[in-house]
Order: sequence, then C-alpha cells, then structure tokens
Amino acid sequence: MQKSDFRGVFPAITTKMDANEDVDLQGVRDDVRFQVEAGVHGVIVCGSLGEASSLEEDEKIAIAEAALEESAGRVPILMTVAEDSTRAGVRLINRAERAGVQGLMVLPAMRYPSDPDETMTHFRTVAANTDLPIILYNNPIAYTIDLLPEHFAQLADEPKFLAIKESSADTRRINQIIDLVGDRYELMIGVDDLAFESLVLGCSGWIAGLVVAFPRETVAIYELVMAGRIQEALEIYRWFLPLLSLDIGPKFVQKIKLAEHVARGTSPIVRAPRGPLVGKDYDDARAIIQRGLATRPDLAVYGF
Repeated sequence: MQKSDFRGVFPAITTKMDANEDVDLQGVRDDVRFQVEAGVHGVIVCGSLGEASSLEEDEKIAIAEAALEESAGRVPILMTVAEDSTRAGVRLINRAERAGVQGLMVLPAMRYPSDPDETMTHFRTVAANTDLPIILYNNPIAYTIDLLPEHFAQLADEPKFLAIKESSADTRRINQIIDLVGDRYELMIGVDDLAFESLVLGCSGWIAGLVVAFPRETVAIYELVMAGRIQEALEIYRWFLPLLSLDIGPKFVQKIKLAEHVARGTSPIVRAPRGPLVGKDYDDARAIIQRGLATRPDLAVYGF
C-alpha cells in the first residue's frame, strides 16, 4: 500500500458472535462483502469496535484470514494492533503479515499509560519488525495516552508510518500537524461525529464506526466532500449525526451492534464482560436508530 491508499472510508468492523460468544467467521465474511459492495476503500479488523480486548490472538488471525478471503483483493484488509505489550504486538503483526494483511493500525500498548517517548519507541519497534504500512492511532480520550503534533513530526522519519488516525476530538490538531509536516501523512479522522468538519479541514480518510450499519451514507458524505459538494454532504451528515453519537461512550460496541441488528438483521451479541443493552440505554439507542431509518435520505438525489 502507498500513502494515497489510505484515502477514503475504512470501516472498523464489529466482530460477530454466536449465542456462545464464539466468533462467527461467516459473519466476518458477510460484513466484508456488505462493506465492499457499498463502495468502501478498505476494511479494518479487530479494532476497539471489533472487541479486540476480548479476542485471543488465534481468533484475530482467523478473523483476518476470513476477511482476506472474502475481500479477494478488492480492498485492503488491515489488522489492528492493540496488545498489552510491545512484544505481544510484534508477535501479532508477524502472524498477521504471514496471513496476508495489507496494513496495520497500531495503538499504544494497552493497560500501561506510556509517556510520549515510550509510546514513540513502541511504534518504532513495531515498524522495525514488519514490512507493512502503518496507521498510527491517537486516541487520548479512550486510552489516556496522547501524542501531540510535534511527536508526529518526530516520527516522520519512519517511512512505514503513512497515516495518522486522529481521535483526540480536537480538530485544531489537523491544522497543527499539517503546519508542522505538510502532507507527510494521510490524516484520517476517527471520531464519527467530527467527520465532516475534519474532512473539510484536510483529513483524507475516515476510519468509521456507524459505517458498519450505514456504509452507503458514509461513503456518500466522504465522496461529496472530496468533490467540493459541501452543502450536499452536510445535508446527509446532519441526518447522520444522531446515529453517529452512538459511537461515543463505554457502550459504543453494544449500541453500534444494535444499529447493525436493526438495520441489517445481524447478531447484536457481545462478549463478556460486555453485556447487552438494557433499560434506558436500549430504549434511547433503539429510538435513535429507528428515527434514522425512518428519515433515511434518498441517496439517488445526490447521485449515489
């Protein structure tokens, strides 16, 4: 993959589970096919939305293999690396590379809140142990570890770092990174309800969550912004915003799986310790989803 290959919509797909909370590999294949047919530009497996923290290494490799088999080269398949140690991350990427994934999205090692020097060393160690292109993922809200624009400037000498998933929720970061390093990286927004603003400001990719239930609308917003059709993109985005809010908070996996279930009929089952939505959480999320479906825009009006 080249740097320009990180432009576009990249769904971070959920991991479907059966009634025993075992991974449903046919569900993985179905999800990849659904996304590819809707026009996405790549697929990311085993991310936070994919319940990475509850998956075993063998399961992650099996998921990647199923996604690769279904994609059959139509779009790149990327593996998320969010292990508890640098050593475990390197072991996973070596197996993922042998399986055939085309790229990596790398997080800081989990559990330990590393400082910037430790985090950058982690990223560089991963890069030294693979030939694959890498998206660096910055999400201080979820993981407490924050790399600032000046840190990405320091990392710019590593050619395998091709893109940044910026999820600080501070859109100032986009212009700050561009000011420091120009177009050195493809910038990819990872916060669904800041996607429109971030694309307008200069992000060239959207690593999306609600795309798993609404891929055609997500792709339409992206393509319209890239074409300069800002007002039309904004019309769809404003319809989408209540749904995009489901991507926020500790129960975002359950809420997005519920959106898929209502919109597509897929399994809403999550793996413990996550539990199903109940009470007000369920009622509020389902109301948002049903309202979104009832008012879904006609994409043919926009040429999609």
